Amino acid sequence: MLTHAQIWTALDRLAERAGLSPSGLARKAGLDPTTFNKSKRITGDGRERWPSTESVAKALAATDTAIDTFVQFIEDLARAAQAVPLLGFAEAGAGGYFDDGGFPVGKGWDEVGLPSVQDEHAYALEISGDSMKPAYRDGDVIVVSPGTPIRRGDRVVVKTRDGEVMVKELKRRTAKMIELQSLNPSHANRTLPASDVEWIARIVWASQ
Repeated sequence: MLTHAQIWTALDRLAERAGLSPSGLARKAGLDPTTFNKSKRITGDGRERWPSTESVAKALAATDTAIDTFVQFIEDLARAAQAVPLLGFAEAGAGGYFDDGGFPVGKGWDEVGLPSVQDEHAYALEISGDSMKPAYRDGDVIVVSPGTPIRRGDRVVVKTRDGEVMVKELKRRTAKMIELQSLNPSHANRTLPASDVEWIARIVWASQ
């Protein structure tokens, strides 16, 4: 899925490739000089403002750039790596690595470059052992996003108030209980009182 940041950064690259500033690119394309300015990319009430197809087409024509090249800019951005904190899964249950909301804190984290995730608080866990096969194997890295909404069927990381950390699939969630399905058929499913769960966060990517 295209993101707001990818499209605007691709336009910035297009301008840079032509030796122009964003406003210079807009002028060359016959547009209002402020069309591509950074201040125009977010509205006054905080909503994302996207460039129009017409303005992008005019910018491509003005710089004699093929649409394939512009798409390549976007694809390169989509593949760009983002550095996220990395922790071994076996260590995740120890104290000091997460706050009460499940956000990474403290020292002891490594860092790994992974595909861009739309959550500044995202972090990675490295799987150890085979208890999560066939979904995840020893050495796989999963990216967890505390800020991403969770729905039934999502794979999640759950931490209980007594320090247990597990990876499961969310079957059902109510105000009083959370039902979890094990990824490994040889392990039992779990049903936990909601009061026993410290935090739950969605897995958004895995290296496999």
